[in-house]
This record gives sequence, C-alpha cells and structure tokens, in this order.
Amino acid sequence: MLTRDLISNSIPYLHNDDKVFHALQLMNDYHVAHLPVVENESYLGIISEEQLLQTDEENTIKELPVTDGTTSVQASDHFLKAIQTAVINKLSIVPVVEEKQLVGIVTYNDLLKNASEFMSLNDPGALIVLEMEGRNYSFTEINRIVESNDAQITQLNTFTDPETGIMQVTIRINKLEVSDIISTFQRYEYNVKYYFGEELYENELRTNYDNLMNYLKI
Repeated sequence: MLTRDLISNSIPYLHNDDKVFHALQLMNDYHVAHLPVVENESYLGIISEEQLLQTDEENTIKELPVTDGTTSVQASDHFLKAIQTAVINKLSIVPVVEEKQLVGIVTYNDLLKNASEFMSLNDPGALIVLEMEGRNYSFTEINRIVESNDAQITQLNTFTDPETGIMQVTIRINKLEVSDIISTFQRYEYNVKYYFGEELYENELRTNYDNLMNYLKI
C-alpha cells in the first residue's frame, strides 16, 4: 500500500500569515500535535505544538522556524516509509508530497491501523519468539520446522540487538496449539524465549509492533 492510499483530507493546513493561537486551536480541534505549512500548495515544512507554545500567540507562522526535509514522504512511497518518518521524527501526522506540492496528510493513527492489518495482527494464531546469534538465522530451516508440524508462518519479524548481536525472531503461526512446534524447535537446539496462544496474544501485540519499528530504524 502506498502513502497516497492513506491520505486524509480532513486535517487543515497552515499558512505563513496564520496566527499562532489559530494554529494551536486547530491542533486542539483535530487532536494532532503537528500541522503542515504551505504557500500556494507548495509544502514548506511542518510545525509542532511544542514550538507554538514557546512563542507569543499573536505571532504569525512565518516568524517561526519550520522543519522541512525529512518530515514528509512522497505519494509513491510505501506506507512503511511513512511509519519510519513518523517514528524517527515523533510526528502525529506525516505530510504527503508530490513534486513539492502537498497532496494530503497521513495520520499516525491511520498508520498504526494499517500496520496492524499489514502484520495480520487480527488473524487467529499463536506467536513464537526465538533468540539466536545472527549468523545462525535461517528462514528456510525455521519455515521447514513449522511446516513439518502442519502449520504455516503468517508473519515474521526480526530484530538484532546492536550491543549483543543477538537476533530475536518473532513468528506468527496459523494455529493456536503449538506445543509440537515448540518441541521441534527445542530438539533442533533453538532457544525459545517465549510463546503464547490467542488468549495471550493481545497483551503482546506491542512487542511485535516494536520489532517492526526497530527494524525500520536500521
């Protein structure tokens, strides 16, 4: 899915002549902490609520420094690029541009929703988390072990600790009962950090999502 497919046209833009108090009111009304600044539809950058709160409410936007460059994504970028941009810059919205023209905004909430769908988080199944040295990672072998127990991997994320070099592999399995799969992994001397079925899955969604976020930062 491309960022242009997630564009929301409900959130307004700011212009150089807008007052600070007006910008703060818009942020409050639309429950965001950032808004894009445009001039004749050209994207100038983004401004934050934090910046606005540090200046006089009667000032205009053009009197404030506007952050540009890495705060926007192209309409043709994959939506994961927008997630990466939001995470790195701690944004509540991500401007979408095309040939320097602002074509819309993607909200952080919409990005989370689509990340959930992308990762098949709503599908029934279990999670298994393995730990290993990076050089020992083999998707082919992991997949073979799962399939030998009449199951399939529906999602796989990896994250390597930069300090220890230890890789954590989180896999979604399309069945809830995974004791046979766990036994096989242990027989092949895999370190199974933990595993859980559907009844515990919702409590660990954040871990799987954080793995994706860490991956995107690499």
